[in-house]
Amino acid sequence: MKMPKEARELADYLDRPLTCGCGREHYAPLKAVSIRKDAIEDLPAYVKKLGFQHPYLICDLVTYEIAGKRCAEVLSAAGCHAQTQVLTHVGFDEATVGELLIHMPADCDLCVAVGTGAINDMTRFFSHRMGRPFFTVATAAPMDGFASSIAAINVNSLKTTFQAQTPTVILGDTEILKNAPYRMIAAGLGDLLGKFTCLCDWKLSRLINREHYCENIAGLVESCVQNVLKDAGKAKDRDPEVLGKIMEGLVLTGVAMSLYGNSRPASGCEHHMSHYWEMWFEQRGLRPVPHGTQVGVATVLVLKLAEKLRGTKVDFDAARESARSYSPEAWERAIHRAYGPAAEGVIALEEASRKNESAGRLARIDAIQSHWEEITALLAELPGSAEVMELLRSLQSPCLPEEIGVDGRLLRDTLLYAKEVRPRYTLLQMAWDLGVLERLSDDLISNLQH
Repeated sequence: MKMPKEARELADYLDRPLTCGCGREHYAPLKAVSIRKDAIEDLPAYVKKLGFQHPYLICDLVTYEIAGKRCAEVLSAAGCHAQTQVLTHVGFDEATVGELLIHMPADCDLCVAVGTGAINDMTRFFSHRMGRPFFTVATAAPMDGFASSIAAINVNSLKTTFQAQTPTVILGDTEILKNAPYRMIAAGLGDLLGKFTCLCDWKLSRLINREHYCENIAGLVESCVQNVLKDAGKAKDRDPEVLGKIMEGLVLTGVAMSLYGNSRPASGCEHHMSHYWEMWFEQRGLRPVPHGTQVGVATVLVLKLAEKLRGTKVDFDAARESARSYSPEAWERAIHRAYGPAAEGVIALEEASRKNESAGRLARIDAIQSHWEEITALLAELPGSAEVMELLRSLQSPCLPEEIGVDGRLLRDTLLYAKEVRPRYTLLQMAWDLGVLERLSDDLISNLQH
């Protein structure tokens, strides 16, 4: 089947090979999605239809009360015996994997994640390594990772992305979703807003690095975001239909990642900033705000940076001189300070990708200069930072760093070093390539503080 050129029903993208004009064949192995009132009651039917008999329910103390207990009840009533593990170690790191392994029943043939981001990622990773499929039962819709095939978990104090697997079935009960804390609802919308900047990053890399780009998948994400944002204002009223659309939009952007095979269609420097904040807070034993909330704030920052870059007269000769004078030793010292215990992992990423080395940077500066008119036009297509801030404010969601516990010093480190979280080309890397990242960052921080 050919890849649809415009957004279609979610079911049109599931469990079927799609031939695409980008030169690749796309496939999302997700088999079914049920987002409706009482969708949790569909769980036993999907378990039986797909031939499973011994589900392993994975939740924490909170999600057990919200949906885990009911999952166990409906499965038991249907004659399916499920073992439930209520996680006691919620660091979502190596120790969590150990807890899941120790308690997994020998006859387990299916894992079921009951929760949202971290529980899904942990179950996705664990089930993949154990060779079992998994289902997701959502308790809120704060992020777009439900249908993703990758998992971000903490390893050696660094948020690390692993190849994992897409769930087989996703259930989103709107009666549960509408009762989620309002901050979780707003977080889902924040994550969707980040698609504007992440798609811009992808387009920048296509121009500068000739990175592979799929217009159909990018168009799918753009259409999806625009469709959801039409009714975003009704989310504050906990309208089940609107919350169902938000959940479906988040699933669809996750399907886009699965179709493409990595997170490029839905994750750019706004996500790298969020990952940096999560790492920083967790290293200090602090609980960060929801991922989608961080992405909303980071999106505002990236938009402000893009606006400043558009108004900057770039000196390409000075950029080349900066590239030639790059000191790996000075960079490494800065990374140790900015990343703490996670520094060695970041340094290893740079050793593998060599994205900061002078030769590659000089080649990119040449490409940026030759495409500068197209690049500035691309930046002009982004929504205004004031417009996005207004939308976040209307949803009673944070839109400034100080509102999520990020002070001036942490913000400066974020703007300068969050680009090192992933070896992926973004607006932050481009500003660094041009030798203007530090100046624009300081200007941005100064404006925020006045």
